[in-house]
Amino acid sequence: MKRIFFLSIVSISFLFSACNTEKVKTERADAPFSWDKATIYFLLTDRFNNGDKSNDFVHPDSAQPAPLRGYMGGDIKGITQKIEEGYFTDLGVDAIWTTPVVQNIDAGVDEGTGMSYGFHGYWTKDWTMLDPRIGTIEDYKAMIKAAHAKGIRIIMDVVINHTGPVTSVDTKWPDNWVRTGPRCVYKDSKTTINCTLVDNLPDILTESSKEVDLPPSLVEKWKKEGRYEQEVAELDEFFKTSGLPRTPANYIVKWLTDYVQELGIDGFRLDTVKHVEEGIWATLIDHAKKAFKIWKMNHPAEVLDENEFFTMGEVYFYNIEGGVEYDFGDRKANYFDTGMSSLINFGFKYTAKSSYDTVFTKYFSLSSEKYPANIIANYLSSHDDGDPFDKNREKGFEAANKLLLSSGAAQIYYGDESNRDINAQADGDAKLRSFMNWEEQKSDKAKQDILSHWQKVGKFRKKYDAVTKGSPAIISVKPYLDIRSTATSTVIVGLEQPIGEKTLDLGGKIADGTLLLDEYSGQEVKVKGGKLMINTPFNTVLLSKI
Repeated sequence: MKRIFFLSIVSISFLFSACNTEKVKTERADAPFSWDKATIYFLLTDRFNNGDKSNDFVHPDSAQPAPLRGYMGGDIKGITQKIEEGYFTDLGVDAIWTTPVVQNIDAGVDEGTGMSYGFHGYWTKDWTMLDPRIGTIEDYKAMIKAAHAKGIRIIMDVVINHTGPVTSVDTKWPDNWVRTGPRCVYKDSKTTINCTLVDNLPDILTESSKEVDLPPSLVEKWKKEGRYEQEVAELDEFFKTSGLPRTPANYIVKWLTDYVQELGIDGFRLDTVKHVEEGIWATLIDHAKKAFKIWKMNHPAEVLDENEFFTMGEVYFYNIEGGVEYDFGDRKANYFDTGMSSLINFGFKYTAKSSYDTVFTKYFSLSSEKYPANIIANYLSSHDDGDPFDKNREKGFEAANKLLLSSGAAQIYYGDESNRDINAQADGDAKLRSFMNWEEQKSDKAKQDILSHWQKVGKFRKKYDAVTKGSPAIISVKPYLDIRSTATSTVIVGLEQPIGEKTLDLGGKIADGTLLLDEYSGQEVKVKGGKLMINTPFNTVLLSKI
């Protein structure tokens, strides 16, 4: 697709360590990037940062949204601003995953909890253009360029399973495209896939092998926008070249992979994976990988690395501790066999309730020994998980330690790093979707301290492979102390240590005379008599060999 025309429509601790930290930055490069140790920052575009007030949506007086269920002004330019300010870099973030950016339905719907709008991006109206309430294609290009300039990848959230709800102005797609029932009851694969997630959320007939024409409402829309002929020509070329039949799912495959080929996004987060046949995901992933190769070939100066296109699937309730397969009841599915790079691990938040030694040893075993070929994407909170690890935001330091110092990829949910409210006064999943707490970060000392902690641990994780790939040799459980090594780095992790003077007995595992840098405080220390003594105003030490 030639997208250029139609998409355009639319703290004290810092002062303490500043001197030594700058020295380290100039002398040490971060470890080479790989997705299996990536730190992924997930944000709701509309709830993150308002960089362009001209596209703010005004809700009709007659259809005001329920609390936290309407648009709040966040946009793509707002994300770009924070990229350029270095916010993500300071957290050690490798990739930014945003909620879907395609155009969503125009009106709201009453879901029983009050009027709701498609601010989250999961209620698609048109896969071929960006939603004007969050920005234009030029805004998106600028964001990708800004991210890549900082060595940060972009993950685009994509939906194949359903369109947006039917409203007074958003019509249902034809019956040969979607079903409106029955609702999913999750007894087996059929009652999980060939069904609707909720009422009034039309389900794409992804299992259909019948060729279909474009929905009349989409044809009418494109003609009004002056791009019908261009879109049809591109579709004709795609289906001729690919050899794929014109099924509902394959149209969406074409529309989604266009973004990869034209913009060079680095990965997809795949929504509602278990509600779509494995073969559809295999087709999408195959064409996305091909599209990424074409983009790289056409933009050699912009290529970040030799990694192939990344895909991260959301199989709700999937837990790596149960194995790589998902059990429908009547059969099991291995989504890694579709070419999927990673699955989101819903089980980590439960293991995180255990002690540090249990968490770190278990996840080193899972990611490095038991399932080394499968990327585990761990998280503690998200946009639709009503049972997050730290619901009341009382364990901010512990959350950072367990998530960022564990093996596997890590997903930070926006505001995890500054204790943004995820138990807001709203109904359902809206509780988890308050606006980013930028003002609190400026004025609240406690939140500043938590943010500083996440930043230090995040950058330590990014800098050394040993953090995620080194087997933790545990010296002490309380206070926690371990040593991790790989061929390229050795680190020492000390958590919940005494504040002030502390003596760390390294058990003879680090030679006397070895000079170490505490990257948490910026202090240099030397091993003497198998021990090191250090005096810092923190209970955390993150040491590396100099």
